[in-house]
Amino acid sequence: MQIRDLGWLVAIADHRHVSAAADALGTSQPTLSRALARCEAELGARLFERLPDGVRPTPAGDLVVDAARDLTSRYGHLVSTVARVLDSGTGLVRLAFLDSMATSLVPSLLRAFHAHAPQVRVQLRQEPGHEIVHDFGLGAVDLAITSTPPDGPYGWHLVQEERLVLVVPGTHPWRDRKEVALAELGTEELITTPQGFGHRSLVDGLLREAGVAPAISFESQDLATIEGLVAAGLGVGVVPEAFAGLSGTVGLRITAAGARRTIGLTWRTDRELTPPAQRFLDFLVGGGAG
Repeated sequence: MQIRDLGWLVAIADHRHVSAAADALGTSQPTLSRALARCEAELGARLFERLPDGVRPTPAGDLVVDAARDLTSRYGHLVSTVARVLDSGTGLVRLAFLDSMATSLVPSLLRAFHAHAPQVRVQLRQEPGHEIVHDFGLGAVDLAITSTPPDGPYGWHLVQEERLVLVVPGTHPWRDRKEVALAELGTEELITTPQGFGHRSLVDGLLREAGVAPAISFESQDLATIEGLVAAGLGVGVVPEAFAGLSGTVGLRITAAGARRTIGLTWRTDRELTPPAQRFLDFLVGGGAG
């Protein structure tokens, strides 16, 4: 049986006549009769008594028709719900982003997109880069804002680029300097993000290029927390320039040419985006977020 067949059973019960139901459904009487026979054969029960003036549900038919009403109603609700989710004007976008972007870039992007598409709902996931890749693999997210494009079948659109600085406490001997070379960090204690985070990979790469491996004093997933720990005199940290000075730290320009963090929107290229997700992507690519 198909969902259509269940709907046809309901129509027969409502019209009490196969030909009248066929006319209402826009099909032929033989086609409707074959569908009824197919349902009765599958269920192993006669569903309607044939009378001179039409049909009447049998006791088994009453049960089947009641169930058919419920199933067709639920199916109709499912279809309409899926349609709303996929509608580019009212649907759902599942967006993941790095913790370090929670208070800066992401709110401004969402504000701009909400003004553009106020009825589209954006479901947010705030998590580290390796978990974002895992969620992409599960199909749990449509788009993500990350600092680097993942390896594999992913698209990438650059959203912005940030300068990285070394933050030191206000009491640090370097507090009056304007810039610093990472090679000078050999005796400093570094506060950074844990292994597996995109920011940690970026910082570790810069330190390797500088030929230095400072001791790690503390690790935190949150860049604002790192800046606060530095302000408390617990070490130094490499953070985007926007985080410098939030708690009284001093930001020093890093002389390394690669001391920058790129931020972009990424998505799987081996899967078709839903219309709402495609609208979000098109909005950013088209410069709608400013």
